[in-house]
Amino acid sequence: MQPGELLWTPSAERIRHANVTAFAAWLARERGRRFADYGALWRWSVGDLEGFWQALWDYFRIESSAPHTRVLGRRSMPGAEWFPGARLNYAQHVLRGERAGGDVLLHASETRKLSALPWEVLGNQVRTLATELRALGIEPGDRVVAWMPNIPETMIAMLATTAIGAIWAGCSPDFGERGTLDRLAQLSPKLLFSVDGYRYGGKAFDRRSELRHIATSLTTLEHLVYLPYLDPADSTPPLPSARHWRTCFERPAVSAAQFEYTQVPFDHPLWTLFSSGTTGLPKAIVHGHGGILLENLKNATFHFDLHPDDRLFFYTTSGWMLWNFITSTPLTGAVPVLYDGHPAYPTPDALWKMADEAGVASFGASPTYVDQLRRSGIVPRERYELRALRTINLAGSPATPDSMAWFYRNVRQDLWVANGSGGTDCCTGFVGGVPTLPVRAGEIQAPQLGVSAKAFNARGESVIDEVGELVLTEPMPSMPLRFWNDPGDRRYLETYFQEFPGVWRHGDFFKIDAQGRCYVLGRSDATLNRYGIRIGTAEIYRTLALIPEVQDSLIVNLDLPGGGFFMPLFVKLAPGVELDARLEAKIRDTLRCEYTPRHVPDRIYQAPGIPHTLTGKKMEVPVRRILMGVPAEKAANRSGVADAAALDFFIAYAARQQDYRL
Repeated sequence: MQPGELLWTPSAERIRHANVTAFAAWLARERGRRFADYGALWRWSVGDLEGFWQALWDYFRIESSAPHTRVLGRRSMPGAEWFPGARLNYAQHVLRGERAGGDVLLHASETRKLSALPWEVLGNQVRTLATELRALGIEPGDRVVAWMPNIPETMIAMLATTAIGAIWAGCSPDFGERGTLDRLAQLSPKLLFSVDGYRYGGKAFDRRSELRHIATSLTTLEHLVYLPYLDPADSTPPLPSARHWRTCFERPAVSAAQFEYTQVPFDHPLWTLFSSGTTGLPKAIVHGHGGILLENLKNATFHFDLHPDDRLFFYTTSGWMLWNFITSTPLTGAVPVLYDGHPAYPTPDALWKMADEAGVASFGASPTYVDQLRRSGIVPRERYELRALRTINLAGSPATPDSMAWFYRNVRQDLWVANGSGGTDCCTGFVGGVPTLPVRAGEIQAPQLGVSAKAFNARGESVIDEVGELVLTEPMPSMPLRFWNDPGDRRYLETYFQEFPGVWRHGDFFKIDAQGRCYVLGRSDATLNRYGIRIGTAEIYRTLALIPEVQDSLIVNLDLPGGGFFMPLFVKLAPGVELDARLEAKIRDTLRCEYTPRHVPDRIYQAPGIPHTLTGKKMEVPVRRILMGVPAEKAANRSGVADAAALDFFIAYAARQQDYRL
């Protein structure tokens, strides 16, 4: 499959029923604005920020207990001030779709059959739990954290937390003790929701011992709410002070008429997501109620094209920003399908079987998952009817032409395969699908509405048909409010605005052509993209520091043709130590235990030295570029290397290409 080859053209009916078409008609009718095509609509959305975001506020009928004085109080970036004066609540908007007789979500796991959760059950449980949290002394601004899987209880806990103005943060229970504490301890939480363990790939993972250590290490913790998920019959608390999940619902159900959502400013903290931790501890990225509300409504409505009662599935854990997005989709009336477990258990087609049973209209996947299906010989159209399926959403890593074409050959020819890319940082997509545009192999259709995405060269100039850095030249409401515990916003400014002052640099290689078609070509920094999950190198280095045999280390991830990747770890060992099977197993087991299986490298190599800059920074990006085939003299300035000879090992390794193929 050649890049740019036409894969799909939307029918006249598809264009007519698209949400973006309805929005354009509304703009013509209500605002007197008419646009010839999507490109013209996008240019207006990034050129007239106040007009566009006010239009979304009105179109989505945002409910505010106090009016905003204007759309943008300050337009500067960073520091843009959105909708000053407005007071609202994110959870209130999610719950306003509550209705008798309808289902709000479907859910399944390796321990639970596919089931529906009615709106009235969700609403009653959210309000009851929120009332209980208030009774426990949880106040607006307090941090409530979770070590919970992708199950309805986690969504209920998140909505109850945000309904009262407390700040949510979560980790998936497959994170080890250190990975969890690296994140949650930064927030000084008052309450922790947790499970006893989980099942993955048919294996039970009892996490009670780790839970006890996590809970006792969070020194500010006042309450632990415990859900026996792995073994529902065992209600023995992990700590004497822990409360069973069911005790939070012993009070009479709280009706919608009885409950008052805490009204907060537009930029009141909603939740904290975590960066991958490339340098130091993972960054605690704080998002606001109003920004996430507007952005998720826009993204789900126009770029996922979700309609009321559409069933949406995307394989994710509760620790990835896609979970936060998916649990927001009831804002549109769509029905998310939550799944906890291995994507290929008990059979490689397990997710397609569930999608068929659930009547999924929008199926989310990563290019890595497509590669696994291809190797397994899975052809979903031969096994399942998938009558409701209209859309495939590809995210997590750059999609190749073949990974996009696979769906047309193996699922259905009349599919909108929407390739996209964004980030945890803004909890949304920057470039992605547009249902009224054609789909071409290997391409992302366009920048999303309200996202001024451009490619900058090293001189900070916008370039077309040329690979550059992905930047945003205008602010968005869902940009981070700040990083938690970041005095003077030092890390925040260094992360996004150091290279191009006043312009957001995201950290991806990016190309956009004259027609607006986009290509995201992988990370331009040291972040590792593993099975669609971004991993910080600092997490791996902190763990290896616990192993006395390892003196120094360097890890990179290589994006390979066909959507694959290869993640080698290079270690400099203590004098007299050799890399043998025992030490390799020790390194792998330690990484798996402290963090997740995704942190385990594909191969481990003993290197005579690790290259550092003169200021002591590991040269991850130059080494990665050398291994990807960039000439050494262009990838690294040897005069800036503390030990230039350390590079020679990597240059020789790249020349051999012994374990990977470019």
